[in-house]
Amino acid sequence: MKKSAFLVASLLATAAVSSAQAQDGIRLGFRAGANYSNLAGNINHEDTYNNKVGFLGGVMLNVPVTSDGFFSVQPEVLYSQKGFENKPTEYTTTIAGIGNTQKREGKVNYNYLDVPILLKINAGGFVAEAGPQYSYLLSANNETKVTNTPQPNGTPRVTEDQNKTDVSGFNRNELGYVAGVGYQAENGLSLNLRYNGALSDFVKSDNSTYFNGDLKNARHSAFQLSLGYLIPSK
Repeated sequence: MKKSAFLVASLLATAAVSSAQAQDGIRLGFRAGANYSNLAGNINHEDTYNNKVGFLGGVMLNVPVTSDGFFSVQPEVLYSQKGFENKPTEYTTTIAGIGNTQKREGKVNYNYLDVPILLKINAGGFVAEAGPQYSYLLSANNETKVTNTPQPNGTPRVTEDQNKTDVSGFNRNELGYVAGVGYQAENGLSLNLRYNGALSDFVKSDNSTYFNGDLKNARHSAFQLSLGYLIPSK
């Protein structure tokens, strides 16, 4: 599936280049920036999950709908790093009368191929855009260290995930949405601020062991700040 996702992205990028060269008004472009991501939804111990910064970048194709450039459709293919950092905050749980204090440290990266299809309005350089997005999980990397301390006076025990890149417990296909604003100069350079949200949980419903089941109702959420450049059409 990973190879298939890369193949689809390559084909879309190739088609974008060919179309941009073949038709007036259609413009190929590039985008790069950063995600400020975390999780949304019904999350247990929500305060222990912090925002994380990640990279995003890829290609886009702007297809005008009106001749004056006011309204256009803009599909993009982006590599996008999402995830969260573990806030090193201790919390205590009690099972059968036995208490245990847990502290998590480190971060988790989820690397996605995002394909948004944006409806774009350009009013004299001011840009408003929104649309659906399909995402495919390429890989994951869990760098979390967990310290468990039995209460009241137990010895701390440190563990790390042994399957740091295992994605079998995740829903790799995801549907979401994108909305944002920005400014685009006449030379094609733009600055965009977007919000990217998911419509479905990314952990499989039968996966109750991942982060002790805290994230079984979690969805990806990210603010995105990026620079774009649309190559002038002939």
